[in-house]
Amino acid sequence: MSSHTSAPARAHVVDPAGGCPHALNADLRAQGPVADIVLPGGVPAAVVLGHDALKEFLSHPDVAKDARHCPPMKDGTIPADWPLRVFADAQGMHTADGADHRRLRSLVGSAFTARQVERLRPRIEELTADLLDGLGRAAAEDPDGIADLRTHFALPLPMSVICELLGVDPEHRGRLHDLTYTVIIATDTTPAQVMAAVRELVELLGTIAAARREAPGDDLTSALIAAREDGGDRLSEAELIGTMRLMLVAGHETTLNLISNAVRALCTHRDQLAMVLEGKAAWSDVVDETLRWDGPVSWFPFRYPTRDLAVGGTVIPQGTPVLAGYTAAGRDGAFHGPDADRFDVTRPGAARHLSFGHGVHYCVGAPLARLEATIALEQLFTRYPDLDLAVPEAELPHQRSFIGNSVEALPVRPLRH
Repeated sequence: MSSHTSAPARAHVVDPAGGCPHALNADLRAQGPVADIVLPGGVPAAVVLGHDALKEFLSHPDVAKDARHCPPMKDGTIPADWPLRVFADAQGMHTADGADHRRLRSLVGSAFTARQVERLRPRIEELTADLLDGLGRAAAEDPDGIADLRTHFALPLPMSVICELLGVDPEHRGRLHDLTYTVIIATDTTPAQVMAAVRELVELLGTIAAARREAPGDDLTSALIAAREDGGDRLSEAELIGTMRLMLVAGHETTLNLISNAVRALCTHRDQLAMVLEGKAAWSDVVDETLRWDGPVSWFPFRYPTRDLAVGGTVIPQGTPVLAGYTAAGRDGAFHGPDADRFDVTRPGAARHLSFGHGVHYCVGAPLARLEATIALEQLFTRYPDLDLAVPEAELPHQRSFIGNSVEALPVRPLRH
Protein backbone atom coordinates (compact mmCIF):
# COMPACT_ATOMS: atom_id res chain seq x y z
CA MET A 1 0.00 0.00 0.00
CA SER A 2 3.00 2.27 0.45
CA SER A 3 3.12 3.50 -3.14
CA HIS A 4 -0.49 4.69 -2.77
CA THR A 5 0.01 6.55 0.48
CA SER A 6 3.18 8.19 -0.81
CA ALA A 7 1.51 9.58 -3.94
CA PRO A 8 -1.51 11.56 -2.69
CA ALA A 9 -1.07 14.20 -5.38
CA ARG A 10 -1.86 11.60 -8.06
CA ALA A 11 -4.62 9.86 -6.18
CA HIS A 12 -8.20 10.86 -6.92
CA VAL A 13 -10.17 11.56 -3.73
CA VAL A 14 -13.54 9.86 -4.14
CA ASP A 15 -16.63 11.96 -3.41
CA PRO A 16 -18.87 9.93 -1.07
CA ALA A 17 -21.94 11.59 -2.63
CA GLY A 18 -21.13 9.88 -5.93
CA GLY A 19 -23.17 11.21 -8.83
CA CYS A 20 -23.08 10.54 -12.57
CA PRO A 21 -19.75 8.75 -13.13
CA HIS A 22 -19.08 9.22 -16.84
CA ALA A 23 -17.14 12.51 -16.90
CA LEU A 24 -14.94 11.39 -14.01
CA ASN A 25 -14.39 7.99 -15.65
CA ALA A 26 -13.26 9.67 -18.88
CA ASP A 27 -10.82 11.94 -17.02
CA LEU A 28 -9.29 9.09 -15.05
CA ARG A 29 -9.22 6.68 -18.00
CA ALA A 30 -7.34 9.27 -20.07
CA GLN A 31 -4.51 9.00 -17.53
CA GLY A 32 -4.34 5.19 -17.73
CA PRO A 33 -6.37 2.01 -17.24
CA VAL A 34 -5.74 1.95 -13.46
CA ALA A 35 -6.10 4.91 -11.07
CA ASP A 36 -4.98 5.44 -7.49
CA ILE A 37 -7.88 6.65 -5.38
CA VAL A 38 -8.59 7.62 -1.79
CA LEU A 39 -11.87 6.23 -0.48
CA PRO A 40 -14.05 8.01 2.11
CA GLY A 41 -12.32 7.74 5.47
CA GLY A 42 -8.92 8.34 3.87
CA VAL A 43 -8.41 4.72 2.80
CA PRO A 44 -5.95 4.34 -0.14
CA ALA A 45 -7.23 2.07 -2.91
CA ALA A 46 -7.22 1.62 -6.69
CA VAL A 47 -9.83 1.36 -9.43
CA VAL A 48 -9.42 -0.53 -12.71
CA LEU A 49 -11.05 1.50 -15.50
CA GLY A 50 -9.98 0.12 -18.89
CA HIS A 51 -11.90 -2.76 -20.50
CA ASP A 52 -8.90 -4.97 -21.25
CA ALA A 53 -7.24 -4.23 -17.91
CA LEU A 54 -10.46 -4.98 -16.01
CA LYS A 55 -11.08 -8.21 -17.88
CA GLU A 56 -7.53 -9.35 -17.08
CA PHE A 57 -7.82 -8.26 -13.44
CA LEU A 58 -11.21 -9.93 -12.80
CA SER A 59 -9.93 -13.35 -13.88
CA HIS A 60 -6.32 -13.09 -12.63
CA PRO A 61 -5.23 -16.06 -10.49
CA ASP A 62 -3.30 -13.72 -8.16
CA VAL A 63 -6.36 -11.62 -7.26
CA ALA A 64 -8.44 -12.63 -4.23
CA LYS A 65 -11.86 -11.72 -2.82
CA ASP A 66 -11.12 -12.75 0.79
CA ALA A 67 -10.19 -9.72 2.92
CA ARG A 68 -7.50 -11.65 4.79
CA HIS A 69 -5.36 -10.73 1.77
CA CYS A 70 -5.71 -7.04 2.76
CA PRO A 71 -3.50 -6.32 5.81
CA PRO A 72 -5.12 -2.93 6.68
CA MET A 73 -8.51 -4.70 7.01
CA LYS A 74 -6.97 -7.14 9.50
CA ASP A 75 -4.48 -5.09 11.54
CA GLY A 76 -6.81 -2.28 12.60
CA THR A 77 -5.46 0.32 10.15
CA ILE A 78 -8.96 0.43 8.64
CA PRO A 79 -11.38 0.88 11.59
CA ALA A 80 -14.07 -1.68 12.35
CA ASP A 81 -16.84 0.88 11.72
CA TRP A 82 -15.59 1.94 8.25
CA PRO A 83 -18.83 1.86 6.17
CA LEU A 84 -17.28 0.06 3.19
CA ARG A 85 -16.12 -2.81 5.41
CA VAL A 86 -19.50 -4.42 4.71
CA PHE A 87 -18.03 -5.45 1.34
CA ALA A 88 -15.08 -7.11 3.05
CA ASP A 89 -16.66 -8.56 6.18
CA ALA A 90 -19.72 -10.33 4.76
CA GLN A 91 -19.46 -14.11 4.46
CA GLY A 92 -20.63 -15.60 1.19
CA MET A 93 -19.48 -16.59 -2.25
CA HIS A 94 -18.72 -12.94 -3.12
CA THR A 95 -15.96 -12.82 -0.46
CA ALA A 96 -14.69 -16.39 -0.91
CA ASP A 97 -11.95 -17.89 -3.08
CA GLY A 98 -11.08 -21.31 -4.45
CA ALA A 99 -12.84 -24.36 -3.02
CA ASP A 100 -14.86 -22.25 -0.56
CA HIS A 101 -16.20 -20.15 -3.41
CA ARG A 102 -17.05 -23.23 -5.51
CA ARG A 103 -18.90 -24.83 -2.55
CA LEU A 104 -21.00 -21.73 -1.86
CA ARG A 105 -21.70 -20.98 -5.52
CA SER A 106 -22.81 -24.54 -6.23
CA LEU A 107 -25.50 -24.25 -3.55
CA VAL A 108 -27.26 -21.41 -5.36
CA GLY A 109 -26.04 -21.87 -8.92
CA SER A 110 -28.62 -24.52 -9.80
CA ALA A 111 -31.45 -22.04 -9.12
CA PHE A 112 -30.08 -19.59 -11.69
CA THR A 113 -29.31 -21.74 -14.72
CA ALA A 114 -30.79 -20.51 -17.99
CA ARG A 115 -33.25 -23.43 -17.88
CA GLN A 116 -34.42 -22.75 -14.31
CA VAL A 117 -34.72 -19.03 -14.99
CA GLU A 118 -36.77 -19.63 -18.13
CA ARG A 119 -39.32 -21.45 -15.93
CA LEU A 120 -39.87 -18.11 -14.16
CA ARG A 121 -40.92 -16.36 -17.38
CA PRO A 122 -44.72 -16.74 -16.94
CA ARG A 123 -44.54 -15.41 -13.36
CA ILE A 124 -42.33 -12.46 -14.39
CA GLU A 125 -44.71 -11.63 -17.25
CA GLU A 126 -47.69 -11.77 -14.86
CA LEU A 127 -45.97 -9.55 -12.27
CA THR A 128 -44.92 -7.08 -14.98
CA ALA A 129 -48.47 -6.75 -16.32
CA ASP A 130 -49.88 -6.22 -12.79
CA LEU A 131 -47.25 -3.59 -11.97
CA LEU A 132 -47.93 -1.73 -15.23
CA ASP A 133 -51.60 -1.59 -14.24
CA GLY A 134 -50.49 -0.07 -10.94
CA LEU A 135 -48.20 2.40 -12.68
CA GLY A 136 -51.10 3.56 -14.84
CA ARG A 137 -53.35 3.91 -11.77
CA ALA A 138 -50.69 5.96 -9.94
CA ALA A 139 -50.44 8.33 -12.91
CA ALA A 140 -54.23 8.59 -13.19
CA GLU A 141 -54.41 9.67 -9.54
CA ASP A 142 -51.76 12.37 -10.03
CA PRO A 143 -53.07 15.79 -11.16
CA ASP A 144 -50.26 16.04 -13.72
CA GLY A 145 -50.52 12.42 -14.87
CA ILE A 146 -47.02 11.64 -13.58
CA ALA A 147 -45.83 8.48 -11.82
CA ASP A 148 -42.40 7.44 -10.53
CA LEU A 149 -41.34 4.47 -12.62
CA ARG A 150 -38.78 3.32 -10.02
CA THR A 151 -41.25 3.20 -7.13
CA HIS A 152 -44.11 1.60 -9.03
CA PHE A 153 -42.34 -0.66 -11.52
CA ALA A 154 -38.54 -0.93 -11.71
CA LEU A 155 -38.16 -1.69 -7.98
CA PRO A 156 -41.11 -3.98 -7.14
CA LEU A 157 -40.58 -6.23 -10.19
CA PRO A 158 -37.10 -7.62 -9.34
CA MET A 159 -37.79 -7.31 -5.59
CA SER A 160 -40.91 -9.49 -5.92
CA VAL A 161 -39.13 -12.07 -8.08
CA ILE A 162 -36.09 -12.47 -5.81
CA CYS A 163 -38.22 -12.48 -2.66
CA GLU A 164 -40.50 -15.17 -4.10
CA LEU A 165 -37.41 -17.18 -5.03
CA LEU A 166 -36.02 -16.80 -1.49
CA GLY A 167 -39.33 -17.33 0.28
CA VAL A 168 -39.45 -13.82 1.80
CA ASP A 169 -42.92 -12.79 2.96
CA PRO A 170 -44.29 -9.58 1.36
CA GLU A 171 -44.42 -7.62 4.64
CA HIS A 172 -40.61 -7.61 4.88
CA ARG A 173 -39.85 -6.40 1.35
CA GLY A 174 -40.05 -2.64 1.77
CA ARG A 175 -37.79 -2.65 4.83
CA LEU A 176 -35.33 -5.01 3.14
CA HIS A 177 -34.95 -2.58 0.24
CA ASP A 178 -34.38 0.37 2.58
CA LEU A 179 -31.76 -1.54 4.56
CA THR A 180 -29.89 -2.97 1.59
CA TYR A 181 -29.79 0.49 -0.01
CA THR A 182 -28.27 1.97 3.16
CA VAL A 183 -25.78 -0.87 3.62
CA ILE A 184 -24.67 -1.51 0.04
CA ILE A 185 -25.60 1.30 -2.35
CA ALA A 186 -25.49 4.65 -0.52
CA THR A 187 -21.92 5.85 0.03
CA ASP A 188 -22.66 9.16 1.76
CA THR A 189 -23.67 7.42 5.00
CA THR A 190 -22.10 7.69 8.45
CA PRO A 191 -20.48 4.69 10.18
CA ALA A 192 -23.27 4.72 12.77
CA GLN A 193 -25.98 4.60 10.09
CA VAL A 194 -24.33 1.67 8.32
CA MET A 195 -23.62 -0.29 11.51
CA ALA A 196 -27.24 0.11 12.66
CA ALA A 197 -28.58 -0.93 9.24
CA VAL A 198 -26.24 -3.97 9.09
CA ARG A 199 -27.42 -5.11 12.52
CA GLU A 200 -31.09 -4.72 11.57
CA LEU A 201 -30.55 -6.43 8.20
CA VAL A 202 -28.79 -9.44 9.75
CA GLU A 203 -31.56 -9.68 12.36
CA LEU A 204 -34.30 -9.49 9.72
CA LEU A 205 -32.62 -12.11 7.52
CA GLY A 206 -32.30 -14.31 10.62
CA THR A 207 -36.04 -13.91 11.21
CA ILE A 208 -36.77 -14.88 7.59
CA ALA A 209 -34.46 -17.90 7.82
CA ALA A 210 -36.10 -18.98 11.10
CA ALA A 211 -39.55 -18.82 9.47
CA ARG A 212 -38.36 -21.04 6.62
CA ARG A 213 -36.68 -23.43 9.08
CA GLU A 214 -40.00 -23.67 10.93
CA ALA A 215 -42.07 -24.06 7.76
CA PRO A 216 -39.85 -25.05 4.79
CA GLY A 217 -41.19 -24.25 1.34
CA ASP A 218 -40.25 -24.66 -2.30
CA ASP A 219 -37.81 -21.74 -2.10
CA LEU A 220 -34.09 -21.06 -2.15
CA THR A 221 -33.77 -20.21 1.57
CA SER A 222 -35.36 -23.53 2.53
CA ALA A 223 -33.00 -25.32 0.14
CA LEU A 224 -29.96 -23.54 1.61
CA ILE A 225 -31.06 -24.47 5.15
CA ALA A 226 -31.58 -28.09 4.09
CA ALA A 227 -28.14 -28.16 2.47
CA ARG A 228 -26.66 -26.75 5.67
CA GLU A 229 -28.40 -29.24 7.92
CA ASP A 230 -27.86 -32.30 5.69
CA GLY A 231 -24.17 -31.76 5.27
CA GLY A 232 -23.56 -30.29 8.70
CA ASP A 233 -20.62 -28.24 7.51
CA ARG A 234 -21.89 -27.15 4.13
CA LEU A 235 -23.11 -23.72 5.17
CA SER A 236 -22.46 -21.87 8.43
CA GLU A 237 -25.14 -19.56 9.85
CA ALA A 238 -23.01 -16.55 8.84
CA GLU A 239 -22.67 -17.98 5.32
CA LEU A 240 -26.43 -18.59 5.14
CA ILE A 241 -27.18 -14.98 6.13
CA GLY A 242 -24.39 -13.68 3.86
CA THR A 243 -25.71 -15.68 0.91
CA MET A 244 -29.28 -14.49 1.49
CA ARG A 245 -28.04 -10.90 1.71
CA LEU A 246 -26.07 -11.23 -1.52
CA MET A 247 -29.03 -12.79 -3.35
CA LEU A 248 -31.36 -10.04 -2.15
CA VAL A 249 -29.09 -7.12 -2.98
CA ALA A 250 -27.73 -8.43 -6.27
CA GLY A 251 -31.18 -9.76 -7.14
CA HIS A 252 -32.98 -6.43 -7.03
CA GLU A 253 -30.79 -3.30 -6.67
CA THR A 254 -28.90 -3.97 -9.90
CA THR A 255 -31.97 -4.88 -11.98
CA LEU A 256 -33.80 -1.84 -10.59
CA ASN A 257 -30.97 0.34 -11.93
CA LEU A 258 -30.74 -1.58 -15.20
CA ILE A 259 -34.45 -1.09 -16.00
CA SER A 260 -34.32 2.58 -14.91
CA ASN A 261 -31.22 3.31 -17.00
CA ALA A 262 -32.64 1.57 -20.07
CA VAL A 263 -35.88 3.58 -19.84
CA ARG A 264 -33.90 6.83 -19.48
CA ALA A 265 -31.71 5.91 -22.44
CA LEU A 266 -34.68 5.07 -24.70
CA CYS A 267 -36.65 8.19 -23.69
CA THR A 268 -33.67 10.42 -24.51
CA HIS A 269 -32.81 8.51 -27.72
CA ARG A 270 -36.20 8.25 -29.44
CA ASP A 271 -34.57 7.13 -32.71
CA GLN A 272 -33.22 4.05 -30.91
CA LEU A 273 -36.62 3.33 -29.34
CA ALA A 274 -38.25 3.63 -32.77
CA MET A 275 -35.83 1.03 -34.18
CA VAL A 276 -36.79 -1.46 -31.48
CA LEU A 277 -40.52 -0.81 -31.84
CA GLU A 278 -40.15 -1.29 -35.61
CA GLY A 279 -38.36 -4.62 -35.07
CA LYS A 280 -34.97 -3.41 -36.37
CA ALA A 281 -33.36 -4.25 -33.01
CA ALA A 282 -34.34 -6.57 -30.16
CA TRP A 283 -35.15 -5.72 -26.54
CA SER A 284 -32.19 -7.91 -25.57
CA ASP A 285 -30.00 -5.52 -27.61
CA VAL A 286 -31.35 -2.63 -25.49
CA VAL A 287 -30.43 -4.52 -22.33
CA ASP A 288 -26.86 -5.20 -23.47
CA GLU A 289 -26.26 -1.70 -24.78
CA THR A 290 -27.59 -0.25 -21.50
CA LEU A 291 -25.32 -2.57 -19.51
CA ARG A 292 -22.37 -1.31 -21.56
CA TRP A 293 -23.28 2.38 -21.88
CA ASP A 294 -24.79 3.11 -18.47
CA GLY A 295 -24.37 0.02 -16.32
CA PRO A 296 -26.22 -0.37 -13.01
CA VAL A 297 -23.03 -0.72 -10.96
CA SER A 298 -20.27 1.88 -11.24
CA TRP A 299 -17.22 1.06 -9.07
CA PHE A 300 -17.64 -2.19 -7.17
CA PRO A 301 -15.54 -3.14 -4.09
CA PHE A 302 -13.30 -5.17 -3.39
CA ARG A 303 -10.62 -7.43 -4.74
CA TYR A 304 -7.04 -7.72 -3.43
CA PRO A 305 -3.86 -8.64 -5.33
CA THR A 306 -2.03 -11.42 -3.47
CA ARG A 307 1.27 -10.07 -4.80
CA ASP A 308 2.44 -6.83 -6.44
CA LEU A 309 0.55 -7.06 -9.72
CA ALA A 310 1.11 -5.28 -13.03
CA VAL A 311 -2.26 -4.44 -14.65
CA GLY A 312 -2.36 -2.37 -17.84
CA GLY A 313 1.19 -1.18 -17.23
CA THR A 314 0.46 -0.06 -13.63
CA VAL A 315 1.69 -1.98 -10.60
CA ILE A 316 -0.98 -2.44 -7.93
CA PRO A 317 0.76 -3.26 -4.63
CA GLN A 318 -0.08 -6.50 -2.82
CA GLY A 319 -3.06 -6.17 -0.47
CA THR A 320 -4.49 -2.99 -2.03
CA PRO A 321 -8.32 -2.82 -1.95
CA VAL A 322 -9.29 -2.57 -5.63
CA LEU A 323 -12.62 -1.55 -7.13
CA ALA A 324 -13.88 -2.82 -10.50
CA GLY A 325 -14.75 0.21 -12.65
CA TYR A 326 -17.63 -1.27 -14.66
CA THR A 327 -19.13 2.01 -15.94
CA ALA A 328 -15.64 3.17 -16.98
CA ALA A 329 -14.84 -0.02 -18.90
CA GLY A 330 -18.21 0.17 -20.67
CA ARG A 331 -17.27 3.43 -22.39
CA ASP A 332 -13.61 2.59 -23.04
CA GLY A 333 -13.06 3.77 -26.63
CA ALA A 334 -9.92 1.63 -26.93
CA PHE A 335 -12.19 -1.43 -26.81
CA HIS A 336 -15.67 -0.26 -27.87
CA GLY A 337 -14.51 2.16 -30.57
CA PRO A 338 -14.35 5.95 -30.93
CA ASP A 339 -18.15 6.29 -30.53
CA ALA A 340 -18.20 4.43 -27.19
CA ASP A 341 -20.02 7.39 -25.60
CA ARG A 342 -22.97 6.94 -27.99
CA PHE A 343 -26.03 4.85 -27.11
CA ASP A 344 -26.58 2.56 -30.11
CA VAL A 345 -28.83 -0.51 -29.83
CA THR A 346 -27.46 -1.87 -33.11
CA ARG A 347 -23.83 -1.71 -31.92
CA PRO A 348 -21.96 -4.88 -32.90
CA GLY A 349 -20.21 -6.42 -29.91
CA ALA A 350 -22.18 -4.51 -27.24
CA ALA A 351 -22.70 -7.81 -25.43
CA ARG A 352 -18.95 -8.04 -24.77
CA HIS A 353 -19.34 -5.62 -21.85
CA LEU A 354 -18.12 -6.63 -18.37
CA SER A 355 -21.13 -5.40 -16.36
CA PHE A 356 -21.87 -8.90 -15.05
CA GLY A 357 -18.19 -9.39 -14.21
CA HIS A 358 -15.82 -11.94 -15.70
CA GLY A 359 -14.16 -15.17 -14.59
CA VAL A 360 -15.23 -17.41 -11.70
CA HIS A 361 -17.17 -14.60 -9.98
CA TYR A 362 -19.29 -13.84 -13.08
CA CYS A 363 -22.75 -12.85 -11.84
CA VAL A 364 -24.71 -16.01 -11.11
CA GLY A 365 -27.96 -14.06 -11.55
CA ALA A 366 -27.16 -12.70 -15.02
CA PRO A 367 -29.76 -14.87 -16.84
CA LEU A 368 -32.47 -13.72 -14.40
CA ALA A 369 -31.53 -10.03 -14.68
CA ARG A 370 -31.57 -10.25 -18.49
CA LEU A 371 -34.97 -11.96 -18.53
CA GLU A 372 -36.55 -9.49 -16.08
CA ALA A 373 -35.21 -6.42 -17.89
CA THR A 374 -36.18 -7.73 -21.35
CA ILE A 375 -39.75 -8.55 -20.29
CA ALA A 376 -40.09 -5.27 -18.37
CA LEU A 377 -38.97 -3.07 -21.28
CA GLU A 378 -40.97 -4.91 -23.92
CA GLN A 379 -44.22 -4.78 -21.92
CA LEU A 380 -43.65 -1.18 -20.78
CA PHE A 381 -43.08 0.31 -24.23
CA THR A 382 -45.63 -1.95 -25.94
CA ARG A 383 -48.30 -0.68 -23.56
CA TYR A 384 -47.02 2.92 -23.39
CA PRO A 385 -45.10 3.64 -26.63
CA ASP A 386 -45.27 7.41 -26.00
CA LEU A 387 -43.81 7.10 -22.51
CA ASP A 388 -41.38 9.92 -21.78
CA LEU A 389 -39.56 11.57 -18.91
CA ALA A 390 -41.73 14.07 -17.04
CA VAL A 391 -38.75 16.33 -16.29
CA PRO A 392 -35.57 17.10 -18.27
CA GLU A 393 -33.03 14.33 -17.77
CA ALA A 394 -30.45 16.75 -16.33
CA GLU A 395 -32.85 17.49 -13.45
CA LEU A 396 -33.19 13.85 -12.35
CA PRO A 397 -31.50 13.32 -8.96
CA HIS A 398 -28.59 10.90 -9.26
CA GLN A 399 -28.03 8.18 -6.67
CA ARG A 400 -25.75 9.41 -3.89
CA SER A 401 -23.34 6.59 -4.53
CA PHE A 402 -20.13 5.75 -6.37
CA ILE A 403 -21.15 2.06 -6.27
CA GLY A 404 -24.68 2.15 -7.68
CA ASN A 405 -25.27 4.07 -10.92
CA SER A 406 -28.77 5.36 -11.58
CA VAL A 407 -31.22 8.05 -10.58
CA GLU A 408 -33.16 8.17 -7.31
CA ALA A 409 -36.49 8.87 -9.01
CA LEU A 410 -37.80 8.46 -12.54
CA PRO A 411 -41.00 10.48 -13.07
CA VAL A 412 -42.66 9.55 -16.39
CA ARG A 413 -45.78 10.22 -18.49
CA PRO A 414 -48.05 9.80 -20.44
CA LEU A 415 -49.32 6.49 -19.06
CA ARG A 416 -52.32 5.77 -21.19
CA HIS A 417 -52.83 3.31 -23.98
